[in-house]
Amino acid sequence: MAATLVAGRYEVERPLGHGAMAVVDLAHDRELGRPVALKRLAENLARDDGTRGRFLREARLAARLSHPNVVRVYDVGEADGLPFIAMEYVDGETLAEVVARRGALPPPEAAALAIQACRALAAAHAAGLVHRDVKPQNLLLASDGTLKLGDFGIAVGLEGTRLTEAGTVLGTAAYLAPEQARGDDVTAAADVYGVGAVLYELLTGRPPRTIGSLSELGGFEPFRIADVREAAPGVPPELAAAVARCLAFAPEDRPSSAAELARELLAASAAAETLPLPEPPSERATEIRATPRAASRRPSRRTALAAGVAVACAAGGAAAAAALSGGGSRPIPAAGSTERVVPPVPVATGPAQQARDIAAWLRRNSG
Repeated sequence: MAATLVAGRYEVERPLGHGAMAVVDLAHDRELGRPVALKRLAENLARDDGTRGRFLREARLAARLSHPNVVRVYDVGEADGLPFIAMEYVDGETLAEVVARRGALPPPEAAALAIQACRALAAAHAAGLVHRDVKPQNLLLASDGTLKLGDFGIAVGLEGTRLTEAGTVLGTAAYLAPEQARGDDVTAAADVYGVGAVLYELLTGRPPRTIGSLSELGGFEPFRIADVREAAPGVPPELAAAVARCLAFAPEDRPSSAAELARELLAASAAAETLPLPEPPSERATEIRATPRAASRRPSRRTALAAGVAVACAAGGAAAAAALSGGGSRPIPAAGSTERVVPPVPVATGPAQQARDIAAWLRRNSG
């Protein structure tokens, strides 16, 4: 059987994974003689100019970063009508897979991994990029112990325009910062929140929260995270306090930068080894915006919530879809109010039908 050759250069060897927007294969770069992770936009999405633009923007943004804790982008192009990105192949597993296999990690190990994530984000923020999707699935642990942040698919450059439209991925619900859920302007402080959410899961073996209904994402209650020591009593108080600061509801109450958080974690983790720390930045995280304020076109709150829910359904499968569309109470408008009650997303039997139902839901209820 003849091997699939992409762009006359990349010989596809085996699949690595697939998502709603793209498929990723392990491929061999014939020109440079090295393995690469080849990410190709799904055929049904490649026909949409907006989606194609977002996909290519991912490559251009990530290619600007050169850091040991960031997955490198080697090449970008188009073959057989499908845009592709050739990236560094990381021989290892995601932090989601690590937690699924091992459960909660020892506090020093969890803190050391979070420090590496902070190093990656410090480099991104220094380049004017906000990742906005920091979660265990996007953090790859190489076989040599190096943690690498990947998938800048929804990052937005300071010079760019907002890509947050209805249905665009904003981040898995469990790791979504409150301001993202509300549809407010997103800054690098959202990435700091994401590190806190990931660290919470590394320490406890479970995400910091679960979402039961659409209405929950718009309020304060789902973001009231319990002390990490309630689930993991062995976590040192100083480390638990650092996690709590990351998960603060207000962005200004979180560590001022990824570099500051890294220093807090190093001091709190009691790790035996000294890890290299990023240099303190000249700007606070809340000053590094995903897009200029003047160019911002803020989505409606309902649109932002729906986008977050769409990602949660895609990430969690049918079980997440059932939870998001069914449970939880929805606010009832007061008598005489003109507010419209938003119906839940229908429960689907498979991922493809979920995607169609969510798209239809967005068309009916966005605005």
